[in-house]
Amino acid sequence: MSQQPGKYLVTTFGCQMSFHDSQVIAGLLEDIGYESTQNLEEADIVIFNTCCVREKPERKVLSRLDEMKHIKEKKPNLIVGVSGCMVQQGAQLENIKKNYSQVDLVFGTHNIHRLPELLHRVIATGQQIIEVWDRGDEGEVVEDLPVRREDGLKAWVNIIYGCDNFCAYCIVPYVRGRERSRLMEKVIEEVAELGREGYKEVTLLGQNVNSYGKDLGEGVNFGTLLTRLNEIPGIERIRYMTSHPRDFSYELINTIASLDKVCEHIHLPLQAGSDRVLKMMNRGYTSSYYSDLVSRIRERIPGSSITTDLMIGFPGETDDDFKATLRMVKEIRFDAAYTFVFSPRKGTKAAHMLEQVPEEVKRERIIELVKVQNNITREINEELKGKTFQVLVEGVSKNDDNMLSGRTRTNKIIVFPGDKDKLLGSFVNVKVIETGPWTSKGVLDLEKEQRDVSK
Repeated sequence: MSQQPGKYLVTTFGCQMSFHDSQVIAGLLEDIGYESTQNLEEADIVIFNTCCVREKPERKVLSRLDEMKHIKEKKPNLIVGVSGCMVQQGAQLENIKKNYSQVDLVFGTHNIHRLPELLHRVIATGQQIIEVWDRGDEGEVVEDLPVRREDGLKAWVNIIYGCDNFCAYCIVPYVRGRERSRLMEKVIEEVAELGREGYKEVTLLGQNVNSYGKDLGEGVNFGTLLTRLNEIPGIERIRYMTSHPRDFSYELINTIASLDKVCEHIHLPLQAGSDRVLKMMNRGYTSSYYSDLVSRIRERIPGSSITTDLMIGFPGETDDDFKATLRMVKEIRFDAAYTFVFSPRKGTKAAHMLEQVPEEVKRERIIELVKVQNNITREINEELKGKTFQVLVEGVSKNDDNMLSGRTRTNKIIVFPGDKDKLLGSFVNVKVIETGPWTSKGVLDLEKEQRDVSK
């Protein structure tokens, strides 16, 4: 196989961590001369960056790989690659080796930086190249990798890789390895460069950002990192996800409350409202601890929005356990919740637990939970009506080309009429005139001073 750099297409499945990995993959490819395309017919290399947290994304990947077999028959020089969490699982890796000869390149979550070398070997030999490092072999964090970001306004920045929590249902520690923090100065350098390039907002990423710095020595933690980043010129907003309730200290709450650039939006996965289920999940906290934590956050950071993750149908979940989750949802009143039905992941403790909840029961419970949470979200958003908010204008609304779209500091989406050429990338004051469960509508409030607007 002989090939000069051409065009690449990266398709991503999964969370923000996966999307950031795809940005690194794109940066590495552009570093060796490839250009981006969204047209499959133009692509010389196609990479599927995968997820394995739930079964549905895996099925989608395998379906796409089946399609690639027919495409490669017409375009034999096309290089097909698979990367990410899915191939870190031994069973899926063996499945690809055995049944998907149309795949030319496979690499995992720990050796993305080796993509140029692996790709060179595919082109030079014409053979299938597979290199997936096992958990524990990931080594130190590789810094200074190129990142290909698109909008020039908001950026994701990884600060910690892996996870040490080993929740009973979660495959992440097995496919992304143990926690490894980036050096604080390297994170600061990256964010400072983003500020110089005109980026206005950064979102710090990690499976558990609260654990940042535990492996770096005394005096380095998530609070100190936030404090340093808050001083960087050009960056106006700092977000972060995800936070583990067990590690969200009162000291961290006070630090966040004192930093003007850190947004008042906290994503704090609850997962379940039953102490019995939380213990089986190995979450490391109780429902009362979680409630107290939210109360402290709201006391020290007034007006903050709290969003969460909720899982339905964990093995052994009874009607009483589910009712405990509903009670917590009604008590805490989350601004929004990402709700999931438990999906057994091979290799996790929960996959082998007895008392698996029937699918019909899961469906009934998830429908009821979503209905309760949607009503709460709607009621909370109704309180926005008539108020003015500072919004970062991100682009044109996905549903209406005549409207612009932006987010408040508390991560509420507002669409409003305005001139894209003049307002894109700027902070404007928007008065909400109509609310909805996910998106509100507003108008520019030109008379309101920025210091007076809500969050």
